[in-house]
Amino acid sequence: MAGRIEDYALIGDMQTAALVCRDGTVDWLCLPRFDSHAIFAGLLGTEEHGFWRLGPAYASDQQPPTAARRSYRGDSLVLESEWDTQRGTVRVTDFMPPRDGAPQLIRIVEGVSGRVPMRSELRMRFSYGRVVPWVHKHDGRTVAVAGPDSVWFDTSAETYGKSLTTYADFTVAPGDRIAFTISWQPSHKEPPPLPEPEQSLEATEDFWRDWVDHCTYHGPYREAVIRSLITLKALTYAPTGGIVAAPTTSLPEDIGGVRNWDYRYTWLRDAAITLSSLLRTGYREEARAWREWLLRAVAGDPENLQIMYGIAGERELGEAELDWLPGYENSGPVRVGNGAAHQLQLDVYGEVTEALHLAHMTGLARNDYASLLQLKLIRYLEGHWQEPDEGIWEVRGPRRHFVHSKVMAWVAVDRTIKLIESGDADGPLERWRELRDDIHRDVCEKGYDKERNTFTQSYGSKELDASLLLIPQMGFLPPDDKRVIGTIEAIQRELSTPDGFILRYPTEGDNAGVDGLPGDEGAFLACSFWMADDLAMIGRVDEARKLFEKLLALRNDLGLLAEEWDPHLQRQVGNFPQAFSHVPLIDTALRLTASGAYGG
Repeated sequence: MAGRIEDYALIGDMQTAALVCRDGTVDWLCLPRFDSHAIFAGLLGTEEHGFWRLGPAYASDQQPPTAARRSYRGDSLVLESEWDTQRGTVRVTDFMPPRDGAPQLIRIVEGVSGRVPMRSELRMRFSYGRVVPWVHKHDGRTVAVAGPDSVWFDTSAETYGKSLTTYADFTVAPGDRIAFTISWQPSHKEPPPLPEPEQSLEATEDFWRDWVDHCTYHGPYREAVIRSLITLKALTYAPTGGIVAAPTTSLPEDIGGVRNWDYRYTWLRDAAITLSSLLRTGYREEARAWREWLLRAVAGDPENLQIMYGIAGERELGEAELDWLPGYENSGPVRVGNGAAHQLQLDVYGEVTEALHLAHMTGLARNDYASLLQLKLIRYLEGHWQEPDEGIWEVRGPRRHFVHSKVMAWVAVDRTIKLIESGDADGPLERWRELRDDIHRDVCEKGYDKERNTFTQSYGSKELDASLLLIPQMGFLPPDDKRVIGTIEAIQRELSTPDGFILRYPTEGDNAGVDGLPGDEGAFLACSFWMADDLAMIGRVDEARKLFEKLLALRNDLGLLAEEWDPHLQRQVGNFPQAFSHVPLIDTALRLTASGAYGG
């Protein structure tokens, strides 16, 4: 049985990622890319669907022991887990070295005290747990082959096969270091080079140390900010600059429910706000790489902008269900691909334009095609901003005139006007100023409930929506506007959980709600950070700080956050770790630090 979502650690090489549980089990790994088929899919099924456990030996009628301590080594993505047993203490170091060649997952066992019996259990199952590979020896190395894929297993420990699983039983004493490595390679190619675990460990630590040194934030929340930045870097696909929303699929927003989606793609919205956080903390190279990815992905067809693409810019992300996997804690169906890719979400134009604007304002070298793209996006919006859409939350119900979508259309026009006013682009300035005014007037007339003094989720609706918290942050209205304050207070009243966290919008239990889906969901962590931002903006800085620090306390022991927090089960839910949670954490920390709201 898979662990709780917060029981997992992330390791990765900026091309793919693995999740390692407290008991030393790797339950999720896709090779060679984030969006490839998983070779370990036990996270979404059972041990029969693939796993790799490495830890102290245990009796067959017992549960594997969990580590007494674990942490990342400094500011890195190198994980250290330690077990205290009756016979001594042992440490396992897990990491994936940043690479140009074959992807590797390296695990080094080190004796700390006593003599500790250990066991490695490696059960590879290709195609998300469906295919048992052909495992055999090749020049003394163990290799698993199925179709186009091969995985090579290297260790100095003696191995044996049993029940379609590769085992190693060994004992470590103080000073002993035994390495285990798996490397992926296309099955038609020559074997990958023999791994060099110790050199790779040193190089991996050096990489992360050097990268973190570029961070310009030195405020009181530096530990949380650095860990979030490392996580965002780990979710970046280095060859192209694309950024995945999360490295997992189908971790449920509602345990046992159907709200299970594949997040291993690049949402323009998520990537754009990630870019903003990276720029604000000194990471221009990542911003430049993402801008280049965007221009390639959208090239030739900006009028048909998709809300998401594959990590190399792929457009076709067809959704399918894997019926042989029961799902995390029986939360089915398990989905791969994402049918929301072709939805109309007008807010995306605003997020992309805001990201390009911020890149321009922070001195990123000018790119003429980026400016041309921005102008083309506004020309499209001119003729389409009045249409209903699926909105920021990708509803699978009918389209609506979502207020947030209209606000972000206004943002797109406003930032483009600023680009023209700066002299770095040419466009119909007066016409677009009128367009900006028209959108603003339309939102204030049709998206605002005068009786309740709040903006609403969509035109004519009574429901609230946490995305309305972005109205002052985007500059649509000033923070001291009574309509902004009324909206913040209405969301606090109607969308807060008992512990003060924020839901995205009302759901309807067993009945299909505004999003067209049955079931409920937890508090959306990004929305809760947005609330802290807004509270700070309207002068309630102590309240903002308290909410922010309550949110920090929801992180797991390694500083990681999923998409949501279930207030009833008191646990993290949704895909993990989630960029859309770590980005607003960074932004709120920067805002609170600037306001001096962090206390003594």
